[in-house]
Amino acid sequence: MEKAGAVRFSTPRDGADPAGGFPVSGGKKFLAEGDSDSSEDSASGNSSADEDEQSWISWFCSLKGNEFFCEVDEEYVQDDFNLSGLSSMVPYYDYALDLILDVESPNDDMLTEQQHELVESAAEMLYGLIHARYILTSRGMVAMLEKYKQCHFGRCPKVFCNNHPCLPVGTSDVFRTATVKIFCPKCCDIYFPRSKYQGNIDGAYYGTTFPHLFLMTYGYLKPPACSTEYVPRIFGFRIREKKSEVETLQNKKGQKEGGKTGLQGGEGTNDGVAGA
Repeated sequence: MEKAGAVRFSTPRDGADPAGGFPVSGGKKFLAEGDSDSSEDSASGNSSADEDEQSWISWFCSLKGNEFFCEVDEEYVQDDFNLSGLSSMVPYYDYALDLILDVESPNDDMLTEQQHELVESAAEMLYGLIHARYILTSRGMVAMLEKYKQCHFGRCPKVFCNNHPCLPVGTSDVFRTATVKIFCPKCCDIYFPRSKYQGNIDGAYYGTTFPHLFLMTYGYLKPPACSTEYVPRIFGFRIREKKSEVETLQNKKGQKEGGKTGLQGGEGTNDGVAGA
């Protein structure tokens, strides 16, 4: 069962139940790809020293379609002040938080398979809402700056912007209102991401403030406005803009009504003079 608006896992993690796609224990560290047999090797003591462990945050940000996410510092997530108000918005909040921080939950074994799936979805939602707050901090902006320099957020599709790098933005700060868009600092317009995976991410995970605060913080990155516009032509001649017939009729009607009003005003003036 998949929760609406959550980022979908493209592949199950190592150590996950192959039938349900969720981890056996939400707090366990996840092994890097290609180490599916590492648990057996570890038990035999052959390759335990060579295993690379990966945190849930690193794993989540490395998924296909999650390139817009930066890795939030665990210290930031552990501070309750930074998570104020989120417990009432996210179901299975405590379980989801433990999953994000790779903390073993003592009651994890009591959850059903369906509840495990809901916890996975809740963790994605919780991380996204935390991410929207984190990228407004100095450390968060530094992390997003590195991704911006590497054009992880895509480039502007407008021809005259010359493939200028874009920034992620939400059209609403409310969850499940709209998907994420990309903002071009050169033409100051927003577009849909090219990837269908990125286009399904909730816009509230980035918010309406981030790209503009980012460009104010790093003012040297703000490019000059795009001054070139496309001009439609036929056989080399610029098309002359014509008013529609409806606008022409409305203008004529307005002129007639204006003339009648002027005549009535003049008659009233004459009556006043005659009475005098």
